[in-house]
Amino acid sequence: MKRHFDDDLRLLKNEILKLAALAEEAIRKSIEALKFQERGLAQEVIDNDKRIDELELTIEEAALELLACRQPVAIDLRFITTGMKITAELERIADLAENIAQRAQELSDAPLLKPLVDIPKLADVARKMVKGAIDAFVNHDEGLARNIILCDNEADTLRNSVYDELIHDYMVKDGNTAPRAVPLLLVARHLERICDHAGYIAADVIYMVKAKVVKHHPERLKEEA
Repeated sequence: MKRHFDDDLRLLKNEILKLAALAEEAIRKSIEALKFQERGLAQEVIDNDKRIDELELTIEEAALELLACRQPVAIDLRFITTGMKITAELERIADLAENIAQRAQELSDAPLLKPLVDIPKLADVARKMVKGAIDAFVNHDEGLARNIILCDNEADTLRNSVYDELIHDYMVKDGNTAPRAVPLLLVARHLERICDHAGYIAADVIYMVKAKVVKHHPERLKEEA
């Protein structure tokens, strides 16, 4: 019986990893679609969101069945409930990537307002945080989870840089730039929110490993450091 339960947990973890890979791919493709103004690539991200939604439901059903039929305790219980939370965060991340793809389509028919510098950097931070948070989950790595949460400051700095440049260097000086600037502002916001969700995943990992709540309480990261 224990062996079958372990197999079920392994299958659940693998499905979560599959969802994470799809979310990371959605981020990458949406930013490539924006950089190279590829409407077709953006549409791929939008079309693939249904597959991600379906996988989220499959994982949720599997987790609920494990909770009902196996009645796990301690670390196994926290693993399953954390897996459900992470799945929800990954679905939200994929939705944000879809939003970026939609902005990319909006901007695909005219030259970009400016060369993209900080937005690709912010996208790299977002993908790094998502991957790191999932790695922390798989390896029960509390230290990595803490580091991921601390990366959020870098994301905020890059988002603010994008905002400052687009608003003060373009929109304030020439209101006609707004139709091309506003979608880029939204992209920066979507990427910053992806980083937030990666941080939430990392906080859930800390709870799974240490049964310690740090979500919305960053000051607790300093405790027991």
